[in-house]
Amino acid sequence: MRTREVRAGELPLLQEIERAAGGCFREVGMDEVADDEPFSVAELAEFLDAGLAWVAVDDDDRPVAYLVAERVDGALHVEQVSVHPSYARRGVGRSLLECAAARAAAEGAAALTLTTFADVPWNAPYYARCGFRPVPEDALGPGLREVRAREAAHGLDRWPRLVMRRAL
Repeated sequence: MRTREVRAGELPLLQEIERAAGGCFREVGMDEVADDEPFSVAELAEFLDAGLAWVAVDDDDRPVAYLVAERVDGALHVEQVSVHPSYARRGVGRSLLECAAARAAAEGAAALTLTTFADVPWNAPYYARCGFRPVPEDALGPGLREVRAREAAHGLDRWPRLVMRRAL
């Protein structure tokens, strides 16, 4: 699967991908997560402007998955990665993670980080297979603590969550 940087005109497509991918959460009783609105076009544009937004594209160069990141505590933090369900289980998400890892390494970052649901099969267990390891709460830097506080305020702590890190 080919990855590349997001183009400005594709931002609404990213929202469609996230909505479609979110539907999978209904299967595990997390309807609120499935119904959560994706980033706005303006929010996605901030990742694009920072050069931290990538897509995986099909043979017609149409995005089928995306990843956006931000710099947090000396690492590149994966803020969101979403794969359209029709492209799931094909290594698409992993290719985006590798793209982000290459960027992070090129910038001299020590790691990729992310937050995820601990008990959802395509979340923490998947990321563990991709080389991420849980980070204890007492080892979080100020930026990751802020990320976790935003998530808690958004109601995501209704389900067990954790921070994970992949050394580069």
